[in-house]
Formats: sequence, structure tokens, C-alpha cells
Amino acid sequence: MIKRLFTAAAVWTTLGLASGLFYREFTRQRDFSGFTQLSVAHTHALALGTTILLVVLAVTKVFKLDADRRLRWFLLFWNVGLGLTFTMMLMKGSLQVLGAAFADSPMIAGISGLGHMTLTGSFVLFFLILRPALKADTLFEPATQPARS
Repeated sequence: MIKRLFTAAAVWTTLGLASGLFYREFTRQRDFSGFTQLSVAHTHALALGTTILLVVLAVTKVFKLDADRRLRWFLLFWNVGLGLTFTMMLMKGSLQVLGAAFADSPMIAGISGLGHMTLTGSFVLFFLILRPALKADTLFEPATQPARS
């Protein structure tokens, strides 16, 4: 599971960096100035895809969470939710740069909302996985010292 978390984080890093480059070049070529969803798509991919998954990887390693098979479900739902959200940000942002009226479609907002709801559910699932591991762990408990006389 550690390798899957690492791979997912690496893929999101690549997507985040590539989308940042796309944003810069696409808006420059179209001589676009103003706000577009493209401007925040790369930060979403890097923050939610790279940073969060690397933190989950570290926590999984420390607390041995990979013994819980629900962690696979977390990773699946996390990637699906972030994928939906990220894709809709790219789509809406590209349409905004092109000046398409469809950019404000409720369908785009609805699909993006499904992605956000899936991410929320994934966060809840991760906390359900983490809580028992924290209760069972003695890593951070202070060692008992005999009383001195």
C-alpha cells in the first residue's frame, strides 16, 4: 500500500506541475487576463494530491495502517474525487479562457460537487481508519519511571 500511495502522490505531482504549465501557456497564447479556474487547478492537484497523500503515506508507515483494508478504499475514493474535481476545474477554466458560455453550466458545477463530496467522504473514511490505530498505539506515551526516594 505504501508503494500505491507513493505512486499516486507522484502522479498528482506530475499532473499539478503540468496543469500549471498549461495554465500559463494557454492563457498567454490566448492573451487572456482575468480569473480562471485554471489558475487554481494546479494548486489543488499539488495540495490535495501530493501533500495529503504524502502525509497519509507517512502516517500509514508510522501507524501501520496498511493492515486495514479500508485504506485501499480510501485511496480509490480519494483519487476518484480529486480526479473529478481536477478535471472539472480544467474544463471550466479552459472554457473560461475560450470565452464559452458553457463555462457557467450547472452540469460542470454539479460534477465538481460530486468530486468534492467524494473527497469529504474519503476524509471521513481516513479518520475512521486512523482513530483505532491511535488508540492502540503506544509510540507517544511516556515511559513510566520508578519514583525516586
